[in-house]
Amino acid sequence: MSRMTKKELASSLKKLMEKTSLEKITIKDVVKTCGVNRQTFYYHFQDIYDLLGWIYKTEALDAIEDYKTYDTWQKGFLKTFQYVKKNRAFCINTFHSLGREHLEEFLYNVTFDLLIGVVEELAEGKNIPQESKKFIANFYSYAFIGLLMAWLKSGAQETPEDIIENLSKLIEGDIARAIEKYVQG
Repeated sequence: MSRMTKKELASSLKKLMEKTSLEKITIKDVVKTCGVNRQTFYYHFQDIYDLLGWIYKTEALDAIEDYKTYDTWQKGFLKTFQYVKKNRAFCINTFHSLGREHLEEFLYNVTFDLLIGVVEELAEGKNIPQESKKFIANFYSYAFIGLLMAWLKSGAQETPEDIIENLSKLIEGDIARAIEKYVQG
């Protein structure tokens, strides 16, 4: 029941954000749209930004859970772009609001988690410090986030498939080369 209520509150906020900026949406608006009372909202979330963060963590993270290997990372990124495209109004509204940090945090967590899995796989059996692995994953995470944010800012016109194809061409083998450079010192 608790998860269902959270999903209903999330659906209500997303629906409101299709037409209204996040800053103009109140908890009263959210609970009215989904038919629960304010106390129910506060039982689950501290504020609208807490709900916003929960939406990003739960809706999209599950979609990429199985794509954290060198052979599948492109599918994980594609799923992320597809989520943003499918929820375009919601994501663009978040991007242009005070909630932008939730979108960026979500993207960072998704991307870093995916890339650290790839780096760990490629670095297996090699003498490379954990800090170096994190640095490599961080670098590529921020590059990916920058690409996605620029795409979102420009209106998300290019297809996710085209972006991932171009990204694949650009960085094919680069993570492995970066690891080798750290191994060599």
